[in-house]
Amino acid sequence: MDSRSERYARWARDEIEASIDLKRRTLESQLPVIVAIAERIVDTFERGGKVLLCGNGGSAADAQHIAAEFVSRFRRERRGLPAIALTTDTSILTAIGNDYGYERVFARQIEALGQPGDTVIGISTSGTSASVLAAMQAARNGGMATIGFTGATGGLLVGQVDVCLCVPSQNTARIQEVHITVAHVVCEIVERTLFA
Repeated sequence: MDSRSERYARWARDEIEASIDLKRRTLESQLPVIVAIAERIVDTFERGGKVLLCGNGGSAADAQHIAAEFVSRFRRERRGLPAIALTTDTSILTAIGNDYGYERVFARQIEALGQPGDTVIGISTSGTSASVLAAMQAARNGGMATIGFTGATGGLLVGQVDVCLCVPSQNTARIQEVHITVAHVVCEIVERTLFA
């Protein structure tokens, strides 16, 4: 019988190998999409727009993580870039949830904070999150560019955005790992382009 440490090592290797494999498959199938996302975000910042981000659960954490990379810095010392995670203000979230229903928590903020020339990033591993879909509709109604980060086929989200990263998996944890990897790649491209 295997020792506990041997089992743990095998499990760890299997999980990391699965993550590596999915990143390779994403690179092969989604590279043009990643480039399009980077181009759209660079264009947004060059034109004086901002990036708004939303998602639920782990995707909410990813929205905050990505916004922090833009506002603070990624790898280079540079001025801050305007990005807002719509997942962080509990007073706003609970007021909108109470008054309009949870589905509107991001859409209402986009109506208040977004302007034509901004870009909205919606993150949903399933592509079916009602609050993210409503956010994308509000962004499109307001003349904003829209980007989706999702998994597998893209769910409903793929039809609601200008460009959509569809990570070829249905495993939520693996999809989230690729989402943050792609976000870091985009941050690197943005910094190299705007602050060479």
